[in-house]
Amino acid sequence: MGHLPNSGRHGGGWYEIRFEGHLDPRWSAWFDGMALSNNSDGTTAIRGPVADQAALHGLLQKVRDAGLPLVSLIPVDPDHPQPSAATP
Repeated sequence: MGHLPNSGRHGGGWYEIRFEGHLDPRWSAWFDGMALSNNSDGTTAIRGPVADQAALHGLLQKVRDAGLPLVSLIPVDPDHPQPSAATP
């Protein structure tokens, strides 16, 4: 079996999950307190720390259970500002 990139990290770190549509900021609590931003391109991004692979899968299940169309999932640098597509 081939080696998967970052397979030794066990999913811990900071992630950004982006999905179609805009959510009210109160949904942040549903996503374990992650920062939520509505973007000018019609997507919402949630961003924050994820303890491990199991927690990451739990967040993705919440996206699925809410019926939100997933656009992307990327690991991010916690010190890097959010993309400029975010609206205030």
